[in-house]
Amino acid sequence: MSPDRSRANLPIPDAQHVGVTTYDAKDPDTAFPPIEPLRPPAGAPNVLLVLLDDVGFGASSAYGGPCATPTAERLAAGGLAFTRFHTTALCAPTRAALLTGRNHHSVGMGAVPDLATSAPGYNSIRPKAAAPLAEILRLNGYSTAQFGKCHEVPMWENSPVGPFDQWPTGSGFEYFYGFIGGGTNQWYPGLYEGTTPVEPTRTPEEGYHLTEDLADRAIAWIRQQKTLAPDKPFFTYFAPGATHAPHHAPTEWIDRYRGRFDAGWDVLRDETFARQKALGVIPADAELTDRPEEIPAWDDIDDDLKPVLARQMEVFAGFLSHTDHHVGRVIDAVEELGILEDTFVIYMIGDNGASAEGTPHGTFNELLVFNQSMDLETTEFLKAHIDEFGTPAANNHYAVGWAHATCTPYQWTKQVASHFGGTRNGMVAHWPAGFAARAETRAQFHHVTDITPTILDAAGIPAPTFVHGIQQMPLHGVSMRYCFDDADAAGRHETQYFEIVCNRGIYHQGWTAVTRHSIPWVAADMPALDDDTWELYDTTTDWSQARNLAAEHPDKLRHLQRLFLIEAVKYGALPLDDRRVERFLAVLAGRPELITGSSQLLFGGMGRLSESSVINTKNTSHSVTADVEVPEGAPSGVFIAQGGAFGGWSLYLRDGLPTYCYNLFGITRTIVRGTEPVTPGAHQVRAEFAYEGGLGGPATVTLFVDGRPVGDGRLERTTPLVYSYDETTDVGCDSGSTVSDEYDEATSRFPGTVHWVEIDVGVDDADHVISADERWRVSMARQ
Repeated sequence: MSPDRSRANLPIPDAQHVGVTTYDAKDPDTAFPPIEPLRPPAGAPNVLLVLLDDVGFGASSAYGGPCATPTAERLAAGGLAFTRFHTTALCAPTRAALLTGRNHHSVGMGAVPDLATSAPGYNSIRPKAAAPLAEILRLNGYSTAQFGKCHEVPMWENSPVGPFDQWPTGSGFEYFYGFIGGGTNQWYPGLYEGTTPVEPTRTPEEGYHLTEDLADRAIAWIRQQKTLAPDKPFFTYFAPGATHAPHHAPTEWIDRYRGRFDAGWDVLRDETFARQKALGVIPADAELTDRPEEIPAWDDIDDDLKPVLARQMEVFAGFLSHTDHHVGRVIDAVEELGILEDTFVIYMIGDNGASAEGTPHGTFNELLVFNQSMDLETTEFLKAHIDEFGTPAANNHYAVGWAHATCTPYQWTKQVASHFGGTRNGMVAHWPAGFAARAETRAQFHHVTDITPTILDAAGIPAPTFVHGIQQMPLHGVSMRYCFDDADAAGRHETQYFEIVCNRGIYHQGWTAVTRHSIPWVAADMPALDDDTWELYDTTTDWSQARNLAAEHPDKLRHLQRLFLIEAVKYGALPLDDRRVERFLAVLAGRPELITGSSQLLFGGMGRLSESSVINTKNTSHSVTADVEVPEGAPSGVFIAQGGAFGGWSLYLRDGLPTYCYNLFGITRTIVRGTEPVTPGAHQVRAEFAYEGGLGGPATVTLFVDGRPVGDGRLERTTPLVYSYDETTDVGCDSGSTVSDEYDEATSRFPGTVHWVEIDVGVDDADHVISADERWRVSMARQ
């Protein structure tokens, strides 16, 4: 269908009445046109956009992988499997490009929001000139809803006070149920409905899992939408966050793969490669690329560790199959409503290549990786916890070798935007009423920026010129409809640059020039940008980038390097920025901080506060003072807790005794406890944290009640960078998984009253903390 150009300026202007104005409604000259609810052009389909997380090209069985994904296979059998579809190599950039149709730097998402800087291409701020797809569809009469992951919110805007412009409900989605951030615990997620924090309705012991919950919510919303507005198409964005780490799945799904990966990742690559050729998702002459020397061979792994690593892959495979199953439930619900024929389903099997952020040996708690503290996790520790991988007791991530294997046949993984292992993902399109092709592959080169133009094309809706009075930048992608029923159509996406953490590349008319600058799991100093080695591949004859032609065609390489710079400047990828630790720290990165100063006062009842919503207490002396009303009966309960079972701290009462727990990555929990119970009545319970210096260095914790010291203890090591990326801070309870194992979420709620909690970081110098006596005097004067 051709687009209706009257929809080029959004919102569509209100119709104005032109005609006779009468005095009496009974006058026969009284006439008004009927009110017509806003609807898209006739024939616009329902749209179901599914996006999985951190799934490599060679993971899903639909693309020859070892993980059973019958829903993806079913949709491919009834539609098209794209074999040269690309993402950006990182989650938030892919999602920003997906939902705007623009390159990721052009919408401020050159990296994840956690690493945002003040540079326009990396500031995580979506320009008003790039109205998102959901807003365009909503303003054209679609019902819109998002379920699952949203990682496009600037760090200084992800608190309960917003602003909410880049939250889903500020981005065109009329309904949202999911989480804000890069990943979440599948058993204890930090959930929002709209912009309101909500808690899961069940516990893991009662069978709760986030993916199932999201599918339940999506099904309920679709059913309600079709019941109440059956003539109105929907746009449902289902992005469950699986299979991003932590890899969590019900044990019965994991055990389906028991023993399947005992031969290791090198054998798995060979097996997957053979299946891919048999399926036709890679050509018969494609070559299996070499394993990089930075990734160990399976035969070189210690025999004692191999069972642990094999279990890691069993967990991931179970997680992916479990996720695909619940995507299938959503598809089944659409089919049961009799609308699957006219629903345009796009199933993106990954937002980048498989994640290599788990180190060569994998990890029981990926927060160790983010904090560069992997030395705390020994082989003996991993072996002792082998049966807990994938369960609520773990925060696990698989080894690099598995990530590389599930990107077969390509080089490298997530974050490595230079090579296809980081950017090539499976994508299935299914729309029986929209195209005739069935069970076919399409090998035209395409990019995630092509999804928005394709959906608008399918709906007959033009890319708007103005939205809310703001002139829009052009879409950077192209519609893919031209090839839906024409397998031999010439590809229309001829040029595409790539850049993530200075790994960069350019595709142009079949050739690629690429350079890998950084390695996801290696924190060592990186080379100068000008020292990076560029490679050249002719992908018209070398499907997998297996044969580097840089030496044979230096002029072609120089041409493509220059083209990369042109595209990088055009779309805002410069300046390149390979800083690592500095970009975690807002003050060095140049991004705003929600909380500034040396003191923060929190009140009872406040909760689900993200880590960026709370003053930073890491690597510095600080104090935590709770003003409370203690009831009778030697009670237990939390005054304040930050983090969860895999890192954080908590100040609470245990049978009336003042207690401080410091959780170092779930490996050690140091308990500091007072010797005498706190009596009923009004009190101030305080923990002073005397830091001894360094990054993640030691500290002494002293407990006070009403200014009187009652206990102390020593921490030999502390958290250097981040307590958690999904657990939160709560006053009066400890939501999600709990910092201390002396209570659970249900028993964490303090039975008395927490009036306020004040957190003070060192005020005179880095080693000074206001004394408990002084804090007591100041608070009494305040009252």
